[in-house]
Amino acid sequence: MKVSVVMSVFNAEKYLAEAVDSILGQTFTDFELILIDDKSTDGSGKILTQYAQADPRVVILENRE
Repeated sequence: MKVSVVMSVFNAEKYLAEAVDSILGQTFTDFELILIDDKSTDGSGKILTQYAQADPRVVILENRE
C-alpha cells in the first residue's frame, strides 16, 4: 500500500530538517512525502531541494502566491 504524507512549509528553515528527517526515518518506508512550499522567503526552499535530490520519495510543490 502506498501512503502519501503531506506537509506544508512556510519559512520553516529552523525546524525543517528535523521534521523531514523524522518522517523519512520511519520504519514504514512505502510512502511519498509531498512537501508544499508556501512561498517561503527563508532558506526552506533550498533545504527542500536537497531532500528531493537525495530521496526519491520526496516530492516538492511550490505555491506561486
